[in-house]
Amino acid sequence: MVVEMLEPSTKIKRSFYAAKDLYKYRHSYPNYKESRRANEYRNLRFYLNKIPLVPDGIYVEEILNKWRGDYDKLEHNHTYIQWLFPLREQGLNFFAQELTQDEIKEFQSTREAKRRFLLAYTIMLDFFGMKLLDKNGNVERAANWKDRFQHLNESQHNYLRITRILKSLGELGFEAFKSPLVRLLLKESLVEGTLPNMRHSALEYFVYTLRDRAQRRALLRYAQRHYQPPENFVWGPPRRRRPAGAGVVAVGVTASGREPSGARRRSPPHEGLGGSSRGGSRGHGSPPGAERAVEEEEEEDDEEEEDGRDGGIGGGGGGRRGRGESRTRMEGRGEDRGQEDEEEYIETIPL
Repeated sequence: MVVEMLEPSTKIKRSFYAAKDLYKYRHSYPNYKESRRANEYRNLRFYLNKIPLVPDGIYVEEILNKWRGDYDKLEHNHTYIQWLFPLREQGLNFFAQELTQDEIKEFQSTREAKRRFLLAYTIMLDFFGMKLLDKNGNVERAANWKDRFQHLNESQHNYLRITRILKSLGELGFEAFKSPLVRLLLKESLVEGTLPNMRHSALEYFVYTLRDRAQRRALLRYAQRHYQPPENFVWGPPRRRRPAGAGVVAVGVTASGREPSGARRRSPPHEGLGGSSRGGSRGHGSPPGAERAVEEEEEEDDEEEEDGRDGGIGGGGGGRRGRGESRTRMEGRGEDRGQEDEEEYIETIPL
């Protein structure tokens, strides 16, 4: 049963901060410079139970053995999450050390650390009202889901924790675990209506932690089918709008029924959302010239998808746009190359 939920009258917009943050994460933090200080592997040593988390002085074995089901402690303690789910970025606990590339490689090759990391993941799933089903990362509601979902729906700071957990899963070798979790959260927020306050975070943050573009596209398609009201769904390319009174341009055909060489047929608008995968945030107030350029490059988008490239970054994932003819055509039709930086990071995936 699809739950109908009305949005405020204000127009929904993508978050530039979220898009930029997750773009950097998915692309392994381009231009990131690691600290010159000696790599102490503190995250790995914590997971090997050799050092406690700071500042609380608690070892990982104590958390794994005594904190499961202690929801008050998991809710109100804000220093453990950076240690249990480390990232290559600074969190609120400045005593926690950022991951490094060398430490990530060492962590992924250490069975004991990975075993404890998965146990920590199951503790947090239980805290949220879910459980891990298998080694493939599939999840479902836990027996305590009603109470925990009600709490999760009302404690939106936990959405930051979920984003961190998803990122850390990807860093430490469990990228495949992310899609099942995000899909369940989309289902609960959009279809079942048990987590209505989460749906924006799920679409703006959780989906875009996935590094595989095809997986992101599948999740966005799923979300689009259930999102209400559908016209407020902004996590794909904008719907193309044809100018009033404009008709379909006829294209001549040969006696065999084929188009003559060099002729181009304007593709009809897709049902729901359509457009180029490289259109950035255009369409939410974009110039008409840019929309026409997006329409004319749809055929090249299909070729990009076959290559498996992450070409949905406007201005950043050039893909096949490097052809001189395409670039000249787009520039000649009024695309403003000096628009806001948002277009480099806000991804629009053709649905």
